[in-house]
Amino acid sequence: MADVVIFHNPNCSTSKYAVGVASDLGVEVDERRYLLKAQRPTRDEIVVLLDQLEDPATDLVRRDAQFAKLGLTDADVASADQVADVLAEHPQLLQRPVLVKDGRAIIGRPKDRVEPFLRG
Repeated sequence: MADVVIFHNPNCSTSKYAVGVASDLGVEVDERRYLLKAQRPTRDEIVVLLDQLEDPATDLVRRDAQFAKLGLTDADVASADQVADVLAEHPQLLQRPVLVKDGRAIIGRPKDRVEPFLRG
């Protein structure tokens, strides 16, 4: 089993950066490509992730063009339950990368958070 799980989008430079830092440090990583149907997190997995997350639950949701296109507002992702519901329905809105290690999780933004977390 890997030391770290990274919720990874290979098309995202910040996500690729996190995987690269882990590789440079010799940290074994399980890349969770959450946009692939077979690797999408379930609502229950998102709830567990939110429990581990050191960041506010609402930060796990990307506020991008897709968020707006879906007609979502900050009020729709104000609580952990709402975040879990939205991300289970729309995994593309998951902020990336998310790193999970030893029962703790962080959002790897800004990039300078990644290395200390992986070393810690």
